[in-house]
Amino acid sequence: KSTGAILTVEEHNVINGLGSTVAEIIAEASISVRFKRHGIMDVFTTSGPYEDLLAYYFLDAEGITKTAQKLLI
Repeated sequence: KSTGAILTVEEHNVINGLGSTVAEIIAEASISVRFKRHGIMDVFTTSGPYEDLLAYYFLDAEGITKTAQKLLI
C-alpha cells in the first residue's frame, strides 16, 4: 500500500496465477492501490527459443520495465 502500485510478473498465462492471488488479497483487504498483472494474456502461444519468446511476450527486462513505468505514471 505504501508503494502506491503493485506489479506481478509471470512467464505464463496471467489467469489464476500469482497476479490473481494478489488481486484477491488486495480486494479482500479493501486496499486502494494501482495494480497490474504482467504476463501472457489468455491466448494460444507460439513456440521458439526461450529468450525470443520472452521478448515477444514483453517478459524480458525491457518489457517488464515499460510496464512498470506505465503503472507508476
